[in-house]
Amino acid sequence: MKTIGVLTSGGDAPGMNAAIRAVVRTGLANGLRVMGIQRGYNGIINGEIFEMTSSSVSDIIQRGGTILRTARSEEFRTEEGRKKAYNVLKVFGIEGLVVIGGDGSFTGAMKLSNEHGVKVVGIPGTIDNDLAYTDYTIGFDTAVNTVLDAINKLRDTSTSHERVSIVEVMGRRCGDIALYAGLAGGAESIIIPEQPYDFNELCRTIIESKAKGKMHSLIILAEGVGGAEDLAKKIEEITGIETRATKLGHIQRGGSPTAFDRILASKMGARAVELLLEGKSQRVVGIRDGKIIDMDIVEALSMKKKSDDYMYELAKILSF
Repeated sequence: MKTIGVLTSGGDAPGMNAAIRAVVRTGLANGLRVMGIQRGYNGIINGEIFEMTSSSVSDIIQRGGTILRTARSEEFRTEEGRKKAYNVLKVFGIEGLVVIGGDGSFTGAMKLSNEHGVKVVGIPGTIDNDLAYTDYTIGFDTAVNTVLDAINKLRDTSTSHERVSIVEVMGRRCGDIALYAGLAGGAESIIIPEQPYDFNELCRTIIESKAKGKMHSLIILAEGVGGAEDLAKKIEEITGIETRATKLGHIQRGGSPTAFDRILASKMGARAVELLLEGKSQRVVGIRDGKIIDMDIVEALSMKKKSDDYMYELAKILSF
């Protein structure tokens, strides 16, 4: 193998730049030519490809987002679109592809490999931490710390006004951001898609907390369960306690990555290149029990993400 490409696809995540940096410099150190692909799979189809050098990735490890930019590609979802992408890769001499993204990005890479024989390796870059095969995805730790910082600030104003604060965080199918930030931030209640919740019990908890002398109540809500504004209105109606909703939105995607995400991304990026040099394909890189692992992409995508029941129950115990 002489030439590899690297792209970022789907939602951006802090640490993607650190992964790009690791791919480029590990590739160059092993005598490979490394091509950067802009705007994900769209960039392949449109030929937005350029050769990267060591200086191309200087001073980016601390930057959020992705220097290669990202986009979703409807055209690449079609067989015709993937054939066009393959032909463009051939023109640029790209034999192996490192894809940094989530499950949709991995599925696209797998189809490209199955249909046209391109060697592909996936790196999990998504703040949701919704891939079951790996303990952590790149960007998750940074997102949790961003939410935690917001929680700390909201606690101050909630206490001053003796009100209930609902913080809506990202996580349509996976509530890990809410769960981890809620436990770390001392939330009274955490509402996530994986765990059923009783609205009456939630209101009772708020009323009992007030009776115990608690100055405020903090609820962390994953977006996959519902909207914070609607929940706030219902809670205020039942409890009579002023309730405010805060939706953090895309602020969770931005910011300088934490040390954990930078190190994780660096290790994963280097391992992805090593796998291509070993002649392997259709593998995804992850971390399990503190060690970098890789596994078959089909097997990885078939695994179902499970909620951490112990952490969820622990958060409930520690909130009183």
